[in-house]
Amino acid sequence: QVQLVESGGGLVQAGGSLRLSCAASGGTFSYFNMGWFRQAPGKEREFVATISWTGDSATYADSVKGRFTVSRDNAKSTLYLQMNSLKPEDTAVYYCAATRTSSTRDARYAYWGQGTQVTVSS
Repeated sequence: QVQLVESGGGLVQAGGSLRLSCAASGGTFSYFNMGWFRQAPGKEREFVATISWTGDSATYADSVKGRFTVSRDNAKSTLYLQMNSLKPEDTAVYYCAATRTSSTRDARYAYWGQGTQVTVSS
């Protein structure tokens, strides 16, 4: 069983930056591919980024490509999401998740954090 706790969310102006963190415990972090998802009010949860267990391969949603960077530190059992050039449409609750597979589909992720709110003002 893996427990995931996100942090780093907040309120930021458009064009600003935030870095989200996701601390893992209770399992071997390096066994899992990790992902970030987000859910805006009234919308379905959507894929943001995923990173391989080694950290050498990442995939991004088109909407964040070039602005967001996913990374991980297996020694610290922590996942990160650096978000730059933020837009109001990035406003959402951001979730980290763990999977044994390699997927952009949330149904393939077995473990989830509680989420952290990101609000981007215009």
